[in-house]
Amino acid sequence: MKKFLPLILIGLFISCSSVKKTEKALNTGNYDQAINIAIEKLRTNKDKKGKQPYIIMLEEAFAKSIERDKNAVSFLEKEGNPANLERIYNTYLNMKQRQERIKPLLPLYIMEEGRDARFSFENYDRNIITTKDDLSAFLYDSATALFKQASQKADYRKVYDDLVYLEKISPGYENTKSLIEEAHLRGTDFVKVVMKNNTDVIIPKRLEADLMNFSTYGLDDLWTVYHSQPQNGNKYDYEMNIELREINISPEQVRERQLEKEKVVVDGWEYLLDENGDVVINEDGEKVKVDKNVTVRCEYYEFTQFKAVNVVGNVQYRNLRTKQLLDAFPLASEYVFQHVYANYNGDKRALEDNLLTIVGRRAVPFPTNEQMVYDSGEDLKNKIKSIITRYRFN
Repeated sequence: MKKFLPLILIGLFISCSSVKKTEKALNTGNYDQAINIAIEKLRTNKDKKGKQPYIIMLEEAFAKSIERDKNAVSFLEKEGNPANLERIYNTYLNMKQRQERIKPLLPLYIMEEGRDARFSFENYDRNIITTKDDLSAFLYDSATALFKQASQKADYRKVYDDLVYLEKISPGYENTKSLIEEAHLRGTDFVKVVMKNNTDVIIPKRLEADLMNFSTYGLDDLWTVYHSQPQNGNKYDYEMNIELREINISPEQVRERQLEKEKVVVDGWEYLLDENGDVVINEDGEKVKVDKNVTVRCEYYEFTQFKAVNVVGNVQYRNLRTKQLLDAFPLASEYVFQHVYANYNGDKRALEDNLLTIVGRRAVPFPTNEQMVYDSGEDLKNKIKSIITRYRFN
């Protein structure tokens, strides 16, 4: 019983904490938070005595939330401002969703008063439909009016957002879908990408193709499109200039190191001898055997093949309408080829396990300069992608 006492105390503490949290939400006007906590607690064992506080608070929080929402809707409707329609619509939706979440829990019995908890449910469908129709018309009229008057991309983006919301609440409304596509097109920044190699090293064509293949960058920007191959008839807003200034390739190097290792190891067994040189006999009359320890030595020769390439450049953004330089970012990448192999002379049992794994390796051919430059491409792409994702035109 003593083992379970701490668990019981923890359970009581959590329960009391939840009740106090619900009370605080209710007393500070956070009715939906109080409702959410109560509903979660009443999903299981709703008839237990310990759940009574949640039933009482759920009843009170629901009544107060409905009263507040109705007063808010009444005030907004009296204002007669169509800009309030979205708030009114969402309020009706919340009122309906709130009572739909409570319905599965019913009935909820209040023991102290000997009655079921009372919830004044209403059918808000007509209000929701009417408000949605008014809101849809308002959104469509506002968006089409702004579309006709739009003078900058930000206007088209506002039109796009309003129409996407309209399509969400009223799918297929008028010509919303085609307007969404047109607003998105006109609100998009189109960027022409140019790559310049101002180094003395020829860049492999496959590397240039990889760097300019923006479909592999995993970009997810709604309002910016990069084209490495300019499309006819497309008016570009900006130019992204990727300039490579230096490509430094180190010579092929083989670094060596030599270690002398010594270790005591078990090499078979031998009979245990006493002080007189006689074999020791145990209680069962058997000769006692012990490990035979020997000292082994080994010379370890390790070789490290090393070659590195360093690419230096920058990324510039220009406004093609004003011909101004907007920003510039340094670009640097390094790729290192390194291969370690080893051999030994002597008893390899003197070597540690980490050295033994290297002993099994052999020298490999060094990559060509072209391959080294190409292998630096993945890091270059990551650096370019980082610049793209951080930069904002507006």
